[in-house]
Amino acid sequence: MGTNGADTPGTESVWDYPRPPRIEPDTRHVMVWHAGVPLADSRRCVRVLETSHPPVFYVPRTDVRMELLRASEHRSVCEWKGTATYWDLGPELGPPSAAPVAWSYEAPRPDYAPIAGHLAFHADRVDTCTVDGERVRAQPGGFYGGWITDGITGPFKGVPGSWGW
Repeated sequence: MGTNGADTPGTESVWDYPRPPRIEPDTRHVMVWHAGVPLADSRRCVRVLETSHPPVFYVPRTDVRMELLRASEHRSVCEWKGTATYWDLGPELGPPSAAPVAWSYEAPRPDYAPIAGHLAFHADRVDTCTVDGERVRAQPGGFYGGWITDGITGPFKGVPGSWGW
């Protein structure tokens, strides 16, 4: 049972997630679509769970249509996972996007080795992301990439005033 609203069986409160983040396998059916084209289709994802954040689903590269994405020059560093590589939509899917649609950790720090080479998608930068058929909602704020489903409760980091959480 959650401590901040996850008192319904089958729900999780992001306030019960640990810091530093925990990794766990997830066999639910994850799909990502853009411009009518499936970008990812997997039942072999890894979720990263971190206090105050909705889960981030990392999709194995073999379940992503990599020919439709292009590596960006942009990089960032996570204090736990290491250096992130960002991914833009390829020209096959229309004009370039204003912001990367996905990111990966090609060589994460040892504790996060299970996400090496997996891609995580921003739900608000592609047309549709689903988990077992449920359309996910993007984590607020535009920076973080967590996926909100009906089974996840907040409040979530990313809303105005939450940067100091």
